[in-house]
Amino acid sequence: MSAAADAVRELVERVAKTLELEGPVEIVETDEEIVATLHGEDLGLFIGRHGSTIDAVQHLAQRVGHKAGDTEARIVVDAEGYRERRRNALERQADRAAHDALRSGRPVALDAMTASERKLVHEYLRDNSEVETYSEGDEPDRHLVVAPATTPAG
Repeated sequence: MSAAADAVRELVERVAKTLELEGPVEIVETDEEIVATLHGEDLGLFIGRHGSTIDAVQHLAQRVGHKAGDTEARIVVDAEGYRERRRNALERQADRAAHDALRSGRPVALDAMTASERKLVHEYLRDNSEVETYSEGDEPDRHLVVAPATTPAG
């Protein structure tokens, strides 16, 4: 395991211990990515409201991991599959918003989300030529808008 992965594991373990959460931290490391997953029950405190805590831990993990090792690997912090569940929920929201925008002919604004979540939705809908996406507002209330494409498909 690399120095970066060790540093990420240490950070996630320290945060979990501070929050009085028990469970092992699993590290999966490739050349492109280091994923640290906290396992256990009742990890809501670690995830935080709307993922705010886990996003903050991930930001710290990126700083610690990149400082500890000579790596440009993407660093992801997860808790019992939260990231996958959140991605699926965002994709369902994006599908509904695209459907509603096309049905009504009007833009549909999604709830405020983090930059990484907005990026995920932008990329998810990128190949749908019937809609376009853009962000509006200022942090922390910045949100994504799904609108019918201004140029006809085809």
